[in-house]
Amino acid sequence: MSTHLVDCDGDRSNRWLAVTMIFAGFVAFWAGAELGAGNVSRAAEPPSPTLFAEQLETGEFAPALVLAQQIEAPPQRDAWLVRLAQAQAQAGGRESASSTLMSIGDDRTRNEAVQSTRELPASTGARGGAQADFDTLIDLITTTVRPPTWDEVGGPGSISPFRNGVYVDAEGVLKRTLQPTNSATLSLARLTARDASKNTNIQQFAALRKVSLPRLEKHVQLRLAAGRLPTSEMLHLAGLEKIKYVLVYPETGDLVLAGPASQWQTDLEGRAVSRTTGRPVLQLDDLVVLLRYFSSTPQGSFGCSINPTQEGLARTKRFAEQSSGTPLKPEQRAAWLKTLRAQMGRQSISVEGVDPRTRVARVMVEADYRMKLVGMGLEAGIPEVPGYLASIKLKRGETPPPLDVLRWWFTLKYDAVHATENRDAYELRGTGVQVLSENEMLTNLGQQIHTDASEPLNQEFAKRFTDHFAALAEKYPVYADLQNVFDLALVSALIKSQDLAEKVGWHLTCFNDEQQYQVTLGPAPQSVDSVMNHRVLNQRLIIVGVSGGVMARPEEFVSDQAIVTDSYGTLKAGRANDRAKQDLPLEAWWWD
Repeated sequence: MSTHLVDCDGDRSNRWLAVTMIFAGFVAFWAGAELGAGNVSRAAEPPSPTLFAEQLETGEFAPALVLAQQIEAPPQRDAWLVRLAQAQAQAGGRESASSTLMSIGDDRTRNEAVQSTRELPASTGARGGAQADFDTLIDLITTTVRPPTWDEVGGPGSISPFRNGVYVDAEGVLKRTLQPTNSATLSLARLTARDASKNTNIQQFAALRKVSLPRLEKHVQLRLAAGRLPTSEMLHLAGLEKIKYVLVYPETGDLVLAGPASQWQTDLEGRAVSRTTGRPVLQLDDLVVLLRYFSSTPQGSFGCSINPTQEGLARTKRFAEQSSGTPLKPEQRAAWLKTLRAQMGRQSISVEGVDPRTRVARVMVEADYRMKLVGMGLEAGIPEVPGYLASIKLKRGETPPPLDVLRWWFTLKYDAVHATENRDAYELRGTGVQVLSENEMLTNLGQQIHTDASEPLNQEFAKRFTDHFAALAEKYPVYADLQNVFDLALVSALIKSQDLAEKVGWHLTCFNDEQQYQVTLGPAPQSVDSVMNHRVLNQRLIIVGVSGGVMARPEEFVSDQAIVTDSYGTLKAGRANDRAKQDLPLEAWWWD
């Protein structure tokens, strides 16, 4: 039972003195009670189950927590912590119970305890003084020590429960040291990643922020159990913009995603983007969707397709052939094109592998559709990536190509996944995204026939889009959003393929449970306006339609054969001499 004091006011000395005096008297009273009870001589003895049960019965939860934490065997310690959390919940101390549940090491035990604790009715009778005294102490401080300066009345200071002992810091933060390093090697990233820096401001830019997935899941699970939603920081994965490393720590049970991060804001399209770079930040919902998919389908693929209907293509082909013998006057062209698009109708959308109502599906569909708009010249690209029609050049008298369907689609593009020899650190290398192309033949019945071939102009557009993907993603953040989805898919497949969750003792008790963590769902995309355009060359009208989609198959990058082991030793340098890491506080799930 303790208090965490944040003093943001400039005049700290008087306030600090007052709080210190209150705390000193409280701690002295508690210490005297402990000494009087003879706990000093008991410290060297094994924790007494009888004493623990008495403490739970009388509501002495703070000393009960100390007693439980003295148990060396993790299963037994977790069992005592479960009993303590249940007693706290029944006494009405839901926040204290949540803090105790956070201390449980085994996530399966914690998951069961969360469910059982949730169902316990709170007692209306008064129990021991731990919880009541704690609330009284907070009230005493906030009403006597400069009352106008606390956050409850709009001031800069805050006070909140802090687990396991009294700790007061004038700046209200837990500080850990991180040895600075300019090295970009995977080994040094792993060596420093378990140390938290002095930066506890999640809105500050970080060249390499780390997010522990097991720790994040634990915090999300406990918030949900308390009837609260995940925080914005959790939903946006602490502002991660990209995944550079996956770091594995079996000794601490941490599986870490690391990459650049910064403060985010909502852009005009409703997308959460970095204030520093404008790049979309990663989403927890996307990660959960992909973790679930690859957990059940390790070698699976997912994607979407946007294609004209067979009936629409047949109608369009007949209309174009019937009107080809009649020259169009310039004033007739607009009406003719409107009729042509009406013949094509809407294109159908299908999503494979993931729920079409998820954000993952919507990002894929939007990115693919807007790529086609750029390719058809219906949405402005960049100078280095002209539209397909703009690149067609005919010699005088040369006949334009017949109506056909171009096929463009997004897929994964990684140079490789590199790993240390011990497979305790991985690095993602490559842009992540590329565009492929194909020319499809069109029959009179509107059937699209795959040719497995792509004409030079078609190939050139796909290559230019891939080569200049970064610039296009800067102009249109949806492409970077797709890159984030691909990164999360690769990581999810890597976790399953390399048994990384098992290595750190993580069982995804919350993220893999649709009843506990429910991703946000929206309407499933089913159809969209047809993407087709025209151009007049040599007094002839060229009509081009386009289809395609997104296809992601991470397996080819995460198999044992595909992962590149660091043969020069740069990724594992210093691993043998790795110094002991400072333990992160239970409250931490991200750090810089």
